[in-house]
Amino acid sequence: MTFEALNLHSSVLKAIVETGYTTPTPIQAQAIPEVIAGHDLMASAQTGTGKTAAFILPALNRLATPSTMPGKGPRVLVLTPTRELAQQVCDAATKYGKHMRFKIISILGGMPYPVQNRLLSSHVDILVATPGRLIDHLERGRIDFSRLEMLILDEADRMLDMGFVDAVEQIAAATPKTRQTLLFSATLDGVVGNLASRLLKEPKRISISATKDKHENIEQRMMFADDVAHKNKMLSHILTNADVNQAVVFTATKRDADSIADQLSSQGHAVAALHGDMNQRERNRTLLNLRNGNVRVLVATDVAARGIDVPGISHVINFDLPKFAEDYVHRIGRTGRGGASGIAISFASNRDAQMLKRIERYTEQSIKMHTIEGLEPKYKLRTGPSSDRPRSNGGGFGGNRGNGGGFGGNRGNAGGFGGGNRGNTGGFGGGNRSAAFTGNGNNGGAGFHHSAPDSRHTHARPEGQGAGFGGQGRSAGQGQQPRSQERSFGNNAPRRNGDRPAFSQGRGNAGGSKW
Repeated sequence: MTFEALNLHSSVLKAIVETGYTTPTPIQAQAIPEVIAGHDLMASAQTGTGKTAAFILPALNRLATPSTMPGKGPRVLVLTPTRELAQQVCDAATKYGKHMRFKIISILGGMPYPVQNRLLSSHVDILVATPGRLIDHLERGRIDFSRLEMLILDEADRMLDMGFVDAVEQIAAATPKTRQTLLFSATLDGVVGNLASRLLKEPKRISISATKDKHENIEQRMMFADDVAHKNKMLSHILTNADVNQAVVFTATKRDADSIADQLSSQGHAVAALHGDMNQRERNRTLLNLRNGNVRVLVATDVAARGIDVPGISHVINFDLPKFAEDYVHRIGRTGRGGASGIAISFASNRDAQMLKRIERYTEQSIKMHTIEGLEPKYKLRTGPSSDRPRSNGGGFGGNRGNGGGFGGNRGNAGGFGGGNRGNTGGFGGGNRSAAFTGNGNNGGAGFHHSAPDSRHTHARPEGQGAGFGGQGRSAGQGQQPRSQERSFGNNAPRRNGDRPAFSQGRGNAGGSKW
């Protein structure tokens, strides 16, 4: 099938030809005819398949016919979960509609209200917005939806995850009932399906590519990290590889994004950070520099996981794994765009073992473990049960154990961290101990289950309880001084409140404050 067979307006076809595209992608080939025919639509497709063009092209096709309704309000409304995705939609509309006369505006958080008020008071054809800011203007009576013909919900699942379900329904209720509604989402069931049943009228349903087929052009690698210092070394090594054209590094927090960006900049990399604390102008400038090649490494939080469409991105690196398996899919989808190949590398420690399992279940793919010569981990990833499940009396990790076995190898009763015979509930290092960490939780010490601590975080022990890691033996009640609260980034930024701990709290009579 060619684009000429999709019955698009000649002005739209001319722009498509000039971009070099000749054949529509599967989602475009199936969705565009249904939308042009006037049907409501529910569509699911993986990222990077031309989903944006699947709704922008028929929307422009509709604008080629002048409206018979009076007024200045928009004829097409596109709701997106993030500002980056909204910018991507605007860019696509401008590219494919360059031979047409229409006005497109975006109403997003981070932009000044007076500027947006002026935009909304003028004639508008396409309005692209995030739900939160649009609701503000809607409640102030600044938007006229009387001319609206098409409502498009892009990445509806993400909007619902972000808590916008009420805002989306309120916006939809303010639009004409005669509108055509299109919903695009990674999944079409559950809460997304419930929303669709309330907003769409007898929709056509399209699903492109099952979950197990996702990202076959992206090589996925897992690298075990002992701690954050180890992650930093591996990251620096990877980014010095000439095969890395451009890379996106994902972190768990905004502060981590800034810290890693500063560290990489000091190493001579062309790097920038992208996160929610930046205003819209800063974010736009950062993305423009990324597209122009002025930025080689982008360090970002999940705010940028969707909406970045830069063909030059060859690598995605998950410095921290995401909280949800779905976000992993969208993160790694920043590479391998438009059918190109890409590489996704994820760093993981023992506290990520359960998240790894969820990701592999969700993607129905096994992620192979890789190592870097000279930067091999000291410990092995434990894939056994998490710490909140019962173990035999104080059992540790790996190997055959007796009661309370330690880290590895065959040991007798309550063997400790490494070799040698130890007394009952033996601890991590040499010397006899009573009530150490590998006990079963009844002697004030049990509870550690991670073999590789993450040096970003501390684990303050309650005073008077729990044996230490090494050195001379201590009886229960002698306690140990807390570890240093410095983080292992290059700038040694102080640990902030709210960092998640690397270890779960001890069970039994361990006591102490809760994390």
